[in-house]
Amino acid sequence: MPTPSPAETWPAQWLRGVLDLAVLAVIARAPTYGYRIGTDLQAMGLGTVKGGTLYPLLARLEESGAVQTTWRPGQSGPGRKWYALTATGRERLAGEGERWRAFAALTCELIPAPNAEPDGTALPGHLLDRTAAGGQP
Repeated sequence: MPTPSPAETWPAQWLRGVLDLAVLAVIARAPTYGYRIGTDLQAMGLGTVKGGTLYPLLARLEESGAVQTTWRPGQSGPGRKWYALTATGRERLAGEGERWRAFAALTCELIPAPNAEPDGTALPGHLLDRTAAGGQP
């Protein structure tokens, strides 16, 4: 089954719920700058995160002490503000990451798969074919 584009896949409210954590995870890999964070998130499949969303989020992370910033001169243009994770940011990423994984697992258990019986058990493949064709399992 082909993977839909992120805009088709991820409702905005889901992204709002996980974006802080995703940005911290990107910064945890190595110090980086805003534009690069956005392109990394897009490359990972989260879709385009606009500057009007990303930069205020980065400012909040800086204000909370989760990231620290430095200005570095640009190689062929203006300088850039670089972001690095602090100890507070690492603790937040670890704690919230653990809570997010537990929440996601709970959600997966709660919501049955599309090919599941009402009790959550999967239908056997030969019954799926008949059900998809409109027949009774």
